[in-house]
Amino acid sequence: MERYETEEQQVEAIKRFWKENGSALVVGAVLGLSGLYGWRYYNDSRITAQEEASVAFEKAEQELIKDEKGFAAAQTYISEHGDTGYAYLMALQLAQQAIERKDLTEASKQLSFVAEHAKMSAVQAIAIIRLARVQLAQGQFEQALLSIDKITDDAFNGLTQEVRGDVYTAQQLFDKARAAYSAALEKNTNDRVLKMKLDSLASMTIAAANG
Repeated sequence: MERYETEEQQVEAIKRFWKENGSALVVGAVLGLSGLYGWRYYNDSRITAQEEASVAFEKAEQELIKDEKGFAAAQTYISEHGDTGYAYLMALQLAQQAIERKDLTEASKQLSFVAEHAKMSAVQAIAIIRLARVQLAQGQFEQALLSIDKITDDAFNGLTQEVRGDVYTAQQLFDKARAAYSAALEKNTNDRVLKMKLDSLASMTIAAANG
């Protein structure tokens, strides 16, 4: 999969992918069904369901952005369309809102749901990265590292190494943090934030030694 510098870019790319290719994926999934009539019936019904899920997703997403009442609508959407990729995108939206209001427990719940059930590796990886960051914020350092280790998609190497660096920095394991940030910079050479994190390790090391 194409590399992106942030998970937000990944999510937007996945949304476009589903909107442009959702029906085609459904068609491909049912090509193996036997019987022309049965295939046509199943194909038509699944494409209709996919289109309905797309429309419902956009509506629920708009309501979620408007006010807090949209949270219930989003939860309902996930329960009703749990067999579509849109349900996982909606859960990511709920998690983001939970993070913004500092409800890390709810954020962890939504991200864990996506990480455990999403079929697309990119969606799963995004959820795991965000879950690891939530775990870091909660002081669950070892759990955050275990989460990151589950990602196997090479397109996310830069982001996973950055999260490792953040965890190691929080643990004051500065040598490991330096190695992780350096590896992340090899993937995202123009990332100024990463460079700042790497540069700040020297002063942190001195402060820890004198503390």
